[in-house]
Amino acid sequence: MKKKHHHKNKPGFFKKWSAKLHLWFGLGIGFLIFIISITGALYVFKDELENFTREDVIYHNEQNIAQKQVLPIRVMEKSVVEQVKEKYPVHWVNVPIDKKMSYIFYWYEHNTKAWNYFEELPVYKAAYVNPYTGKVLRVYDEKNGFFNIVKMIHWSFLLKQDWGPYVVGIPVIIFLIMLITGIVLWWPRNKAARKQRFSFKWKNIKSWKRKNYDLHNILGFYSSIFALIFTITGLFYAYFVVQAMIYVIFSGGETKYPDFSHIKTKAPIELRTEGTLDKVISTVIKKYPDAFGFAIDLGHEHMDDHEHPNFEVYVKHLSYSYHKSSSLIFDENSGELLHTHDPKDKNFGEKAVGANYDIHVGSILGLPTKIIAFIVSLICASLPVTGFLVWWGRRKKKPAKTA
Repeated sequence: MKKKHHHKNKPGFFKKWSAKLHLWFGLGIGFLIFIISITGALYVFKDELENFTREDVIYHNEQNIAQKQVLPIRVMEKSVVEQVKEKYPVHWVNVPIDKKMSYIFYWYEHNTKAWNYFEELPVYKAAYVNPYTGKVLRVYDEKNGFFNIVKMIHWSFLLKQDWGPYVVGIPVIIFLIMLITGIVLWWPRNKAARKQRFSFKWKNIKSWKRKNYDLHNILGFYSSIFALIFTITGLFYAYFVVQAMIYVIFSGGETKYPDFSHIKTKAPIELRTEGTLDKVISTVIKKYPDAFGFAIDLGHEHMDDHEHPNFEVYVKHLSYSYHKSSSLIFDENSGELLHTHDPKDKNFGEKAVGANYDIHVGSILGLPTKIIAFIVSLICASLPVTGFLVWWGRRKKKPAKTA
């Protein structure tokens, strides 16, 4: 009696081509995905590490501040400029609401004719300043700082910011396709296979090839949803069409983003004094006493000087996240508040756009989501490695001996 031979069902057309695309794309851009993912993982805890290493200057430690007054901002600026002696003008200052914290003055110049990161930024420095004395506590070269270089590798491969993100976006789009094809390939055909795909069963497994295959499949599956989110939020910065799609989807079909460019300075320039910015700062502090801080542009000309439609102040409400924010428009000459746009005034599309950065870096809910972002980024960095080893192991597979 002849034995029946049970042959495995051949994969369907969709699964077959998913396998081909997954392999070809993986071999083609695997190294770039490794670089993007590992730099993303390194950047996740940037704020925590910098807050730890800079704690002695983040807080100025001035005594008896209840009986003291913060220096006028222009007086403080003049003192800082004299101490730092930088040939470029100060660009902006970060003003904290907490009176125990230092002000941070930034020098930032953008050379639009450069082609790479290091030439594009002639200067990017931060000076931590005691606001009661004007003393510079320490100056940091942010341009050559570890985290900023890591960020710019992740953002643009250290290419020019105008088009570097487009270059990074290409492998990220391919990685998005790989995530989808990976889920298709992972999807089990039957109940028996399903049990094997959800957990590691290595008790009697000695083959490194099998363990590596499981690492690629199982870790890839569990991280895939988060990886899809981080991929799409990353493409947000590379392509305007992604930004537009996110806004339209989450706003319920709105196609026009709120525009306040028509709100402009009307007071005559004669009303602008040395105290105009102090008036602006005082207004913001009184309006948002529980916020974290805000930034003030100091109004000097810069290398890439561009037209600002109005004088806008961005208020950050949370220390760990940017998604909860307000924007205020002031008359640049009189210092009068012209318009306020708070979180309660924003539609869901605006909130989604505003939360994109925090979702991408994992800071949206603080430390728990940062830990998730860190682990998922490491897994994404491992997938090109384990995927290559799967391909290499099959390539080196010895042909079966014939009787």
